[in-house]
Amino acid sequence: MSPNRSPEPSILLPPLSLYIHIPWCVKKCPYCDFNSHRQNGALPEAQYVQSVLADLRESRHLAQQRKIHTIFIGGGTPSLFSAKALGEILSGAESIFGFCDDIEITLEANPGTAEQQRFADYRLAGINRLSIGVQSFSDVQLKALGRIHDGQQATTAIDMARRAGFDNFNLDLMHGLPQQDIPNALADLQQAISLEPSHLSWYQLTIEANTEFHKRPPLLPVEDLLADIQTEGLAVLTDAGFKQYEVSAYSKSRPSQHNMNYWSFGDYIGVGAGAHGKISHGDTQLIERIWKTRQPEHYMNTEKSFIAGQENVSVEQRPIEFMMNALRLNQGVEALLYEQRTGLRLSDLELTLNKLRDQGLITDNDQRLQATALGQRFLNNLIDAFITD
Repeated sequence: MSPNRSPEPSILLPPLSLYIHIPWCVKKCPYCDFNSHRQNGALPEAQYVQSVLADLRESRHLAQQRKIHTIFIGGGTPSLFSAKALGEILSGAESIFGFCDDIEITLEANPGTAEQQRFADYRLAGINRLSIGVQSFSDVQLKALGRIHDGQQATTAIDMARRAGFDNFNLDLMHGLPQQDIPNALADLQQAISLEPSHLSWYQLTIEANTEFHKRPPLLPVEDLLADIQTEGLAVLTDAGFKQYEVSAYSKSRPSQHNMNYWSFGDYIGVGAGAHGKISHGDTQLIERIWKTRQPEHYMNTEKSFIAGQENVSVEQRPIEFMMNALRLNQGVEALLYEQRTGLRLSDLELTLNKLRDQGLITDNDQRLQATALGQRFLNNLIDAFITD
């Protein structure tokens, strides 16, 4: 090491989250590329719970004495599982890792599987936030998206959630849907706002590989129309008091703490079929990605390993992996977080950062890593600047 060169910074262990994957759905939506499997007959709920608990126990060492900061139960359709089953998983996780006092525990819920008593039981089981997959309030659009609920069921599910005691809930809403125009997109958005969620995830439908829509693409709005929907929708959200804090996330006062941990390059343990995790190691200064076997029957096979693969995030990968998350946040992150989370010197990126400042893509504030409005508009180009050969 050169005598004038400062030592490499040390990775400081970030907050720890937990992701729990429930892989079954009533049916597979044509746009979905997540690890989800159509339900055939009764779900093996008890067997799957035991596998998740065993997976949690095997993952204990990854916490490195940290308590769980946030939990997200996703899928699939996790609301197919009973509150008793999810409560058993949460109790196991708390006994294994411990929970922070202000823990946020989110459950994804499908309006087509909503029942008043089930929501109330989820609340009693410790779940304190819901993410309700509405996608649209238009029956025509919901049919095109292959959803199992209609617009009225979506509204009813939200009312049920509120009556069950959930004052913190997100609505998932898509735009740029097949043959959608501006009035229809804004009508969806205004109806969502009228239901007074604490959080909105409003994002454009994209066609992903290995989906039914990729094999048989629907007719989607052209680019100029998509841009107009985005612009006018943002104005509607702003007028309603929702602040955009990430590319597709809006909140009045309660941003998703779980997703904030993702976007600030925090750590998370993933359990369940197909779940992914990212873990920093304070002793070795390595950052590791771990993913679990995708097929539920393999995951529940006691003779097979839960782990399908793992790899270290190389020094060359860390800058882009950090930036592709942090720069999605409208306010960015404190500059010092880069060194704390990656174990790399920010000064090594000085030439790239100065070039991006000159181009007007990141702000001149050297205390923060933050994209400008122009940088947010051309986010992919901005992030590509951090790719190293």
